[in-house]
Amino acid sequence: MSNPAPTVDTGQNNARPMGEHVRATIVLGVPLVAAQIAQMLITVIDTVMLGWLGVAELAAGTLAGQLFFLFIIFGLGFAAAMIPLVAGALGKGDEREVRRSARMGLWALVALSIAFMVPLWFTRDILLVLGQEVELVDLAERYMRIAQWSLIPAFVLIGLRGFLTALEWAGAVLAITIFATVLNAALNYAFIFGNWGAPRLEMEGAAVATVLANLAAAVLAAIVVAVSKKTRGYSVFTRFWRPDWAALSTISRLGFPISLTILAEAGLFSAASIMIGWLGKEPLAAHGIALQIASLAFMVPLGLSQVASVRVGNAVGRSAWMDVALATRAVIWLAVGFAVISGVVFIAIPEVLSALFLDADDPNAPTVLQLTVPLLYMAAAFQIVDGLQAVGSGALRGLKDTKVPMIMATIAYWPVGLSAAYFFAYPMGYGATGVWAGLVAGLAVASVCMIGRFILRTRYGLTPA
Repeated sequence: MSNPAPTVDTGQNNARPMGEHVRATIVLGVPLVAAQIAQMLITVIDTVMLGWLGVAELAAGTLAGQLFFLFIIFGLGFAAAMIPLVAGALGKGDEREVRRSARMGLWALVALSIAFMVPLWFTRDILLVLGQEVELVDLAERYMRIAQWSLIPAFVLIGLRGFLTALEWAGAVLAITIFATVLNAALNYAFIFGNWGAPRLEMEGAAVATVLANLAAAVLAAIVVAVSKKTRGYSVFTRFWRPDWAALSTISRLGFPISLTILAEAGLFSAASIMIGWLGKEPLAAHGIALQIASLAFMVPLGLSQVASVRVGNAVGRSAWMDVALATRAVIWLAVGFAVISGVVFIAIPEVLSALFLDADDPNAPTVLQLTVPLLYMAAAFQIVDGLQAVGSGALRGLKDTKVPMIMATIAYWPVGLSAAYFFAYPMGYGATGVWAGLVAGLAVASVCMIGRFILRTRYGLTPA
């Protein structure tokens, strides 16, 4: 009698029902999305209040904010690398690996933040080389000379939020972020306009608010991680000074490609700001408004991408291979549903949304408002593809797949997106609207690449099932 052929456990029998995946995604996703929105509101509030000062201040704030965000991207990438490593270790029940990944992730973030303060000191020179107006460059430099000191606490905060996200303690992430948002808004109101007895610092006031809010939020997050019953057992800060070179190498190996992937997209939007800056301060101010509105909507798929990383990483740690695909599918459904809703809102009330960022008494306000409306139409066009590329990237990070997605993103955003943006804006003569058409093209290619690669990995044998 012959022996039966060996079978491979694909996880089909012990896979969780799809309804359970949807519920788990909502439970984890709602507070994470809310935290992302609260985080983005810090920048939105800065933009709104600088817009109350004038169009020049709004345009300068857009330039400085985009440059600053390029460096923040690297912090986001390393935090994104921490999430699947910590989640996978939790899935295996390895507390030591949880501690190693969190601690060395914070090491890498602090080192990067210190290094990045050097180029930010030369903000004026960078913007002049990029052909921006001297008036705007001077205002942007006044902001950045102060705001750059927020980089260290901001990176620490990003790392601690990533750790709490991997533990699926999204409520703590949300509470800390709301605290930072409310504090930043109050400090902006005080220091930009000289309210509540504070000095009127205008551009510098927004920077002071950014530094103080990030510092306070980082301290609060560290206290939560150190003393909370849910986190203190991991002893993240115990013997924090001791290096773990193997764990640091793993974080760096995953973190750099993720950072470069996110940088490829953010760099495309920053390049768009530079190209629109060549058109003048009114188009740049309109771009800044549309970018803030679109970025605020993007916080939903961005939060869902973190959910995908956590749930896929945890499923990989448990060797639950069917759950890998099902968890991702649940996230995609929710991301696409929100993208449709936000796109409809952009098309239905663009003037209402844009007017929130402008002083009605400013003589340039009607021109800026008129230029912003078609940009929001273009933003509506890329809501679905932007959400899909974000969720696809998050799911691939859960599989610890970062290098090939980095290459895909770079090609999609730069040879495709940037070239299309320049072509539509200048040779075709569509100006700022043409630049945004290029953004749509780059994001569409990226979404096809990310979702396509995830399908290949889960359907055709590139995962154990």
